[in-house]
Amino acid sequence: MKLSKSVKVVALATAALFISVPAFAGVTINGDGSTFAQPLLNACKTGWQTASGNTFGSYPGGGSGTGRKNADAGINDFNFSDASYTPAKSTVIHIPVVAAPLAIAYNLPANRNLVLSQKTLSDIFAGVVKYWDDPEIQADNTTPYNKVIFKLDATGNPVKDSAGKPIVARTIQVKPGFTMSHHKIILVVRSDSSGSTQNLTNFFKAQFPTVWTKGAGNTFANVYPENINDPANIGRIQSAKGSALVAAGVKATFYSIGYMEPSYATSNGLKVAPLKNAAGNYQAPDAAGTAAFLSSATASANGVLTFNYNTTDPGAYVLGIVSYALVDTAAKTANSAATKSFLQYVLSPACPTTNPALGYTTITGNLLATDNDLIAKLN
Repeated sequence: MKLSKSVKVVALATAALFISVPAFAGVTINGDGSTFAQPLLNACKTGWQTASGNTFGSYPGGGSGTGRKNADAGINDFNFSDASYTPAKSTVIHIPVVAAPLAIAYNLPANRNLVLSQKTLSDIFAGVVKYWDDPEIQADNTTPYNKVIFKLDATGNPVKDSAGKPIVARTIQVKPGFTMSHHKIILVVRSDSSGSTQNLTNFFKAQFPTVWTKGAGNTFANVYPENINDPANIGRIQSAKGSALVAAGVKATFYSIGYMEPSYATSNGLKVAPLKNAAGNYQAPDAAGTAAFLSSATASANGVLTFNYNTTDPGAYVLGIVSYALVDTAAKTANSAATKSFLQYVLSPACPTTNPALGYTTITGNLLATDNDLIAKLN
């Protein structure tokens, strides 16, 4: 199923869906997993608690690996993972209810504005490009490039057409003037089992398979093309558990670069790099660019998405990802009903997905229909 309408707000349909779900007062639901999804879940929980009479309890954000392990072990009412997997229990399903870009954040002096081609980004994280004055980086940042500007509404959200795609207002040409002295690039990566890492390296493996030759994985150390324990990498590659600590690490380290959900970059005052897409434009990690990218994805019957990194949509941001709610359809308790209610709330206009500061993309259209079908399986 192609997701040509996957990012348009359909207020009446989603609001009616949530309103039709009865409240189960006094129930407390708990979850864990993806730190990528955590800011949105935290933003939604207060409104849901008020609307439903239930309580959103603990969500420590242990990472996608923790979410998958918990789902297999039957721990929590729900768990989140930014990457799909084969659950140990056949009754656990994937529901892609959170969508956002994966941002490449950096810490450079003199207020530098960085853009990166896909190859340069790959080479930086593969250890091929190790210094900021490398010719690859200089070429990206001294050559004029095009940037798509989307039409925005009064709240700063993209205006979409009848097919659910963001409307392009205009295309502008940018003439960068980036120069850097010879400083080593410091990578700040996830130390834990991370869906963000898996999405990033899946992208690298799809686009540059001769560089990223190791097996798929969600731990950066296991997929890094070189020997990560080489003495030359001591201090050059730093790791931290969770997006919040990766962002803090980039903030604390000059000449560093890392990957995270955009709100973590924003809250730490970090800049994020526009990435070059197949149309040749450099696009920022925002809701509109993610919407344009996800419109070319396809969804399986069980909600797992396949991304098209070579989409020629001129406004696509090529690191748009989703976070899946992992829920056991065999559970039949009041907590199960409350979990169902919460996931419907996350998909509804009542949840502040459209707050530009959070950086998430509203799920609608065909993907919303897929989500609703999957949520209907919950008891």
